[in-house]
Amino acid sequence: MPFTIATWNINSVRLRAGLVTRLMQEEAPDILCLQECKSPVDKMPLAEFAALGYAHVVARGQKGYNGVAILSKLPIEDAGDMDFATLGHARHVAGRLENGVVIHNFYVPAGGDVPDRAVNEKFGQKLDYLAGMRDWFRESRPSKSILVGDLNIAPREDDVWNHKQLLKIVSHTPVEVAHLDDVMTAGGWADVTRADIPEGQLYSWWSYRASDWDSADKGRRLDHVWASDDIRGAGHSSRILRAARGWEQPSDHAPVFATFDL
Repeated sequence: MPFTIATWNINSVRLRAGLVTRLMQEEAPDILCLQECKSPVDKMPLAEFAALGYAHVVARGQKGYNGVAILSKLPIEDAGDMDFATLGHARHVAGRLENGVVIHNFYVPAGGDVPDRAVNEKFGQKLDYLAGMRDWFRESRPSKSILVGDLNIAPREDDVWNHKQLLKIVSHTPVEVAHLDDVMTAGGWADVTRADIPEGQLYSWWSYRASDWDSADKGRRLDHVWASDDIRGAGHSSRILRAARGWEQPSDHAPVFATFDL
């Protein structure tokens, strides 16, 4: 049976619970993966989501920062988590559906403002986190798996509003793109979104700093949906709900969707 999955950096699940429920009511994905929940699990408004049919939850949280959650209409069991780069952050959680499909939900570190690990510890942590992902996937070689989340990297030239201007901006530097490519190669992952939408500018994030984000349209594609090689052909109907970036008190990210026939 096909199911639709959505991934969204919500930038505080408690502050924006109303936006989550709006998405659930208007778009009704079968599975919704959230990042940057900024809440311990026991403080997340899970009862509100369960009332809309999302009764199955696999999550990791912490107070004020990070946090990832998988909210599902379909039964899902906890499949663990990894603390790459030993940061002690709630940045990964995995869940397993009854059909055996494993869903990985990631929130990769943003990396700060300066793309130089010698002067910016956060940038070094980001690269180390990606290296940890690479090594784990190289060893485990995932199958029948979907990886989603805010990976905080826009890899392609048409994943940013201006490739040349952003080459030295964290999220689009060559070293970050190379690290993300290593993760994809090590795990045999396929970019489902770009398989469906292979050409043209495509963004999922627009800065709060822009006075008019929509008309300026200086976006980046930081949020991703990947599939392991054995199920890469099962993903389709990819889209980004750009309109959600314009909702009241929005996240600076828009939800990304894909449907899988599995």
